Amino acid sequence: MVRIIMSGCNGFMGRVVTDIVAADEDAEIVAGVDLEDKKDKTYPVFTRIADCDVEADVVIDFSSPKALDGLIDYCTEKKVAAIFCTTGYTKEQMEQIRAAAEKTAVMKSANMSLGINMLLKLVQEAAKLLAPAGFDMEIVERHHNLKVDAPSGTALALADSINEALEQQYEYKFDRSQDRKRREKYEIGISAVRGGNIVGEHEVIFAGLDEVIEFKHTAYSKSVFAKGAVQAAKYMAGKPAGFYDMGDVIRG
Repeated sequence: MVRIIMSGCNGFMGRVVTDIVAADEDAEIVAGVDLEDKKDKTYPVFTRIADCDVEADVVIDFSSPKALDGLIDYCTEKKVAAIFCTTGYTKEQMEQIRAAAEKTAVMKSANMSLGINMLLKLVQEAAKLLAPAGFDMEIVERHHNLKVDAPSGTALALADSINEALEQQYEYKFDRSQDRKRREKYEIGISAVRGGNIVGEHEVIFAGLDEVIEFKHTAYSKSVFAKGAVQAAKYMAGKPAGFYDMGDVIRG
């Protein structure tokens, strides 16, 4: 049984993770951390993780970048694995996370979805075969109208995954409206669509002569990210110090 501390337990994702774990016989949330204890949980809730006196194997964090210092101090001191699912970290905070991996097991991934992380591997294999054959590569991402950043971190992760497979030969093109010229050979186009309540769609297009191959992932709810986080928690429990990502969970 994997014992989990849920950081950000009162938020939307914290509640979804709580529901998923409740139906999982191999995991249990033993404590939560949030700014307010709403008294509606089946586990104790602490307003500061430093006050948590419940033993656990792993912390899942869906809270805020502001909570990072306390989480790192707790996990490195207690040697508890940490899964950082929060977005919006600064460059300096990412350096903190990587430094913490020298003392305990740490996971940070651009997207916690198992499907997206499988896609990251698939597009690498496709790129190795198709790019040398002259195929152009484009990424289109679609999200709800409240999302403020563009392109999405997942779209960039897909582009980075392709570029890694192709020895970093490609540059990213985010806007074609300013340049009236034909497409460059060594570029990956990345486009963003914002509208409605689209949870998240990512499409990778390989366009060649007389044929097009498309890889597409659609998230119909945010529960896919929570499910991935729970799978990651079960994988990370008991792991030695080091920096991990969802690719490690996919590989098993």
